[in-house]
Amino acid sequence: MWIQRRALVAVCSAGLLAVGLGPTVGSSPAGAEPFNVKHLNNIQSRLISGELLAELGGKSPSAKLVPGGGDEDQDHGADGAANTPPDSIGPAVGQGHQPANYAPAGSGACSERRGSNVKVNQNCLNITDRDLQGRGQANNESFISQDPFNGNHIIASDNDYVRGDGTCGTAYSLDRGRTWNNSTVPDIFTRGPGANARQYWQAGGDTSVAWDTRGNAYLSCQLFNRGTIASSDPDQSSAFVVFRSTGNHGASWNFPGRYVTSFFDQPGTGGVLEDKQLLTVDASLSSPFRDRVYVTWTEFAADGTAYIYEAHSSDYGETFSPRVLVSTDSTLCPRTFGVPTPQGRCNENQYSDPFTGPDGALYVAWSNFNNAVTGNDNRNQVMLAKSTDGGATFGAPVKVSDYYDLPDCDTYQGVRADPGRACVPEKGSSTKSVFRATNYASGAVNPTRPNQVVVTFASYINQHSQESNGCFPAGVADDGQNLYTGVKDGGCNNDILVSVSNNGGASFTGTTTDPRAQTSVTQRRRQATTDQFWHWAAFSSRGTLAVDYYDRQYGSDETTGYSDLSLSGSRDLTRFAATRVTTSSMPPPTQFAGPKGGQFYGDYTGLTVTNGRAHPAWSDTRAVDLFVCPGTATPGNPPRLCTAIEPNGQRANDQELFTDSVDVPTPHRTR
Repeated sequence: MWIQRRALVAVCSAGLLAVGLGPTVGSSPAGAEPFNVKHLNNIQSRLISGELLAELGGKSPSAKLVPGGGDEDQDHGADGAANTPPDSIGPAVGQGHQPANYAPAGSGACSERRGSNVKVNQNCLNITDRDLQGRGQANNESFISQDPFNGNHIIASDNDYVRGDGTCGTAYSLDRGRTWNNSTVPDIFTRGPGANARQYWQAGGDTSVAWDTRGNAYLSCQLFNRGTIASSDPDQSSAFVVFRSTGNHGASWNFPGRYVTSFFDQPGTGGVLEDKQLLTVDASLSSPFRDRVYVTWTEFAADGTAYIYEAHSSDYGETFSPRVLVSTDSTLCPRTFGVPTPQGRCNENQYSDPFTGPDGALYVAWSNFNNAVTGNDNRNQVMLAKSTDGGATFGAPVKVSDYYDLPDCDTYQGVRADPGRACVPEKGSSTKSVFRATNYASGAVNPTRPNQVVVTFASYINQHSQESNGCFPAGVADDGQNLYTGVKDGGCNNDILVSVSNNGGASFTGTTTDPRAQTSVTQRRRQATTDQFWHWAAFSSRGTLAVDYYDRQYGSDETTGYSDLSLSGSRDLTRFAATRVTTSSMPPPTQFAGPKGGQFYGDYTGLTVTNGRAHPAWSDTRAVDLFVCPGTATPGNPPRLCTAIEPNGQRANDQELFTDSVDVPTPHRTR
């Protein structure tokens, strides 16, 4: 049975260690192994953040360095036709012109535009050794927020690898996103445990940003050390830290950041892994919890559980409350995988998204994996809990909808070196789209109707992709990821769906409606046969819902593994119009490469909307990557730079943070 194949294995660990608001210290017998992928059971391996998984090691395969560079794939222009890749360079960099992401254009900054698309991170490309492609270069997992009371001010954040390892990166704009400046987050160390004055951090990421009603901006940052899997230091401490920007709109941040939760683990016990936190701020002038800061996250514990928790601050991020359980017990969770359930039956969860309504209600939507299934069915469920007392307590979870996750990458793309993750396989024989991906929920409250709560999510089974089209759920692979028939031959495709509550989150249209019959955000004819994934949702102040997402409806994206970014909008939540945001298609990522291509491209994308104008934020792969040409450094001649051709035939590319300013399309208003 599927339940048996998904059964959890015991986790070798020193035991579950306490995690709370104050610093805690782990202890274990000498020689304890680090909490890495070997310690994760099937369900935890499936749910762990892609950024953390990427940090746990792995080397890039060898690639051919070439003085020039091409790609067997094609780049699709705004009209969907093939054209010459815009980043093609001459016989050798240094003999021809240099690409914009490497050479400053006289201003000292590496700004870049692709039509209306604007590069957010202003740093120039670091020239990384070939086996460390992505380190020192990549920008992914974008988030963005616009000051609701001053639309000129926008802040974006991401996983930024400019310093070699991941860090919490930010940039700010004072002119509605037309131009950007980098800002530096002071996250090298925070206050230490006990008598230790400092705790140093190797890496950071999983960022999110939000504004309050008084012009302060907040950044949530995950900080962690990786133990002996990557270095000689056994420290596996981890923490969530919130930084505040006061008075300068994201140009700088307070130091040190303030702990939301922390687990100090210098001995490297690896008993707990805190993951995938997101932040929101109550920016309603009429709310009884005005300016309260909320953070939610998943705790992967040594007993095999993964519960959702929340903490909040009522003093502008200076201090945070003790954590509060969000994923409380429910009859909606009959399947507990045979592991202990100290906090209730809903014990396997991930991807929480907190958001507030104008009346001060706090909502948290997340993915839950404790639902019952029969036969080859492999659905999971989106759940939501509501707090009406500022995050102090939560009501019972409500089912938002069932959904179907993306397919197993190992099975359909042949990624034998890295099992245990899903991806978005392109159709046909090409197998270049191998980056880790998953479906998740994003929620928002209509500011003109406080009782109207919307949760968007993606599903591989939907009105366009189901048994009548040749797409059948087929259980799960040995690694716990979903299987389907019709993945590579066009029978299946991923859609963005929407579930609506008109009673303040008490019930949703998807509570009792199968994903096959639910409203799709992606309603264009070509979207019915192509994949859309990694979305975010936000309402305009006038009550128009906007949803951005990666989209393969353009050109030959669906067969080459290229992607674009699109934006959909609706006034009535049933009819959606869409517009293309990217001005040309983005090739599959190559950084953090495995045998088939780039394996890490982030886990999500961001969106902010004020009035009728949307600012999506995404990780973009259209820039060429560069390396030192071997053997070109001789006395009197500095080394030249080369592009690289990956083992799968792709030209190596960078990951950069981009945005645009777009009118939200509706069925009567398109760009």
